[in-house]
Amino acid sequence: MQPAADLNTPQLQAVTAGDGPLLVFAGAGSGKTRVITYRIAHLVADRGVPAWRILAVTFTNKAAGEMRERVFRRLGDAAKGLWLGTFHALCARMLRKHAADAGLPEAFAIYDETDQKSLVTRVLRDMGIDDRRITPRTMLNAISKEKQEDRGPEEAIRPKRSDLYDVPEVYAEYEKRKAAAGALDFDDLLFRTVRLLRDKTEILDGYRERFLHVLVDEFQDTNGLQYTFLRQIAAKHRAITVVGDDDQSIYSWRGADPRNIKRFRDDFPGTKVIKLEQNYRSTGKILEAATGVIARNHTREPKTLWTAGEAGAPVERSCLLDERSEALAVVAAIERAKKDGLRLADVAIFYRIHAMSRVLEEALRIAKIPYVVVGGQRFYERAEVKDVLAYLRVLSNPDDGVSLERIVNQPPRGIGKTTVEALAAHAKGSGASLFETMRQAAAGGVPGLASRARSALADFCRLFDDLRSLGAKSPATLAQEVIERTGYEKALIAEDSVQADSRIENLRELVGSMALAEAEDPELDLVRFLEQVSLASALDDVKDQDRVVLMTVHSAKGLEFRRVIVVALEDGLFPYAGADAVAGYIDPDKEEEERRLCYVAMTRAREKLLLLHTTQRILFGRSFMNGPSRFLGEIPEGAVIDVGRSRPRAASIPAPRARRTETEIDYSYSQVVPDEYAPFPVGTRVRHKTFGRGKVLRCESGSDPKVEVQFEDFGKKKLVARVLEPA
Repeated sequence: MQPAADLNTPQLQAVTAGDGPLLVFAGAGSGKTRVITYRIAHLVADRGVPAWRILAVTFTNKAAGEMRERVFRRLGDAAKGLWLGTFHALCARMLRKHAADAGLPEAFAIYDETDQKSLVTRVLRDMGIDDRRITPRTMLNAISKEKQEDRGPEEAIRPKRSDLYDVPEVYAEYEKRKAAAGALDFDDLLFRTVRLLRDKTEILDGYRERFLHVLVDEFQDTNGLQYTFLRQIAAKHRAITVVGDDDQSIYSWRGADPRNIKRFRDDFPGTKVIKLEQNYRSTGKILEAATGVIARNHTREPKTLWTAGEAGAPVERSCLLDERSEALAVVAAIERAKKDGLRLADVAIFYRIHAMSRVLEEALRIAKIPYVVVGGQRFYERAEVKDVLAYLRVLSNPDDGVSLERIVNQPPRGIGKTTVEALAAHAKGSGASLFETMRQAAAGGVPGLASRARSALADFCRLFDDLRSLGAKSPATLAQEVIERTGYEKALIAEDSVQADSRIENLRELVGSMALAEAEDPELDLVRFLEQVSLASALDDVKDQDRVVLMTVHSAKGLEFRRVIVVALEDGLFPYAGADAVAGYIDPDKEEEERRLCYVAMTRAREKLLLLHTTQRILFGRSFMNGPSRFLGEIPEGAVIDVGRSRPRAASIPAPRARRTETEIDYSYSQVVPDEYAPFPVGTRVRHKTFGRGKVLRCESGSDPKVEVQFEDFGKKKLVARVLEPA
């Protein structure tokens, strides 16, 4: 199978490169997934490399699924045996295979964010640490950082911050309780795999020998631990291909380190570098605008995106009065897209932080425009779905105390919070698992429990014995049995409410989705299904429905839409300065990442891009009157038009400002309201009690919007809009 003729020259060079280390800088929309999949196909079909000797790594389940589909489409059965998946999924696979060597039960549970928070909350409480001093989420983030830096509890660095002083102790107790429950969190999957390969050299040597080629997607998003894992595996053959774009490195807050690109060149001498700069997604004007912004970053590999396609319409820039006017502008833009024949799903609205979605959602609901919020409550995070999954987790692993606590009284069966806390304390003191302690309590072996509680515990243990006696049933069958035998569905039916009906529908959707997964993979068992659920990402729940998509720019990475609307492009909000930042100043490194984030937002658009900002905004209960984002002023003049005839003018540069040239100016323009959002659109006939009838020539925003009117008898007048009425 020769490489396809639809590859451009740099793509072909990347696909057919030799066996040494290869670094591919793949600009936005430049076909990086095609390059990776074609290279895998080339290695197998043309070079004779068995698929089972190739390891391909990416970051999201969605990307892994698309890549797998493309590879199998080109190779068919020859692709069988290929190791392709996310870092977390591949590491989970290794840990399952070598569970005993890693000191883990084979059916270890994988705790999601909710499970982790529940466990660390209990740890903080039991250690007497006030959660008003440090939240469970902050503590989990601190523990995660330690793991990403390859430090266990005994190596943890005690932070200087007083609220994080107890990190080493909490980390140690958190790990102890997870071990007792036979569970891992997401960070453990990488952390424990790296330690396994480091400690068990025979296992590492086996993988090094097995994988002749390693391919990595989105390399700029790797953190230190992920890079260590890749270096461990690829050290022998050095046939590693990494594909990424330093201009799209936007995840430093979760450990991503674009400096890994330099480390790669240092660790793999003789690295061949190829740049993919031809864009197949966006129009020329959108690329010109995005390039104008990202070119201001100093710490980047020089590259310029271009397209052989049409220039397209200029990027639209618009200034609105406030967040409600902005929301109306968004609605109007969506209505225009519908008139142009687009589906709602072709339109996306991006914002810097989740809190900005509220006003937008209100406007969309009023306008009766269907939408979905990425990052809202996911299907697998709904209470009833998590309850059934918790039952299944305990069936798979009875030592999973977090899941057991969740469902011991769900539906209510007379085992209250006080009883559970007493059992947990007894379990901690005796060293037994919570489930073993429940059995002891049911038999009268735990003092201090009322007879009613003992009876309820006995019924609960019998219920689980009955469920376990079903044996190795399919995941869907077990889920249905749980729903019926626990009385969960019966309790919802008895509730007889709209909410209960919706929850019943969700349970049926769960069973149906499990049955579908089994049909697609006949070898799917309960352990693997639960693992897939735990590794599911928020974007996996965005189905192909005709709804406008709302999301943060961080969530938009890897996606594309025909039309993109970016809101709240105001200095301090995008770029986001944070609550304590000095007005007009952002740390230079932080500013560069924020600029990369803006670049990512802009390059999601295929055909049209609308950039909005306001003169005033209420957010977090505070009023903001920030100027336009500095990024708006970095767009080349020929690539942008100002909707509403707004015009640029020079403004002074706030001090201090780092890494700015003397000739550079901030972007600001007269606050002119676009016609479709104005109190009185241009051309409207109005009446004034003194000046009589006239026609609107111009509208300006502000705390009290102004209108310029050509009166029939008095000529031009500029008045506040509130003194006029329609003629």
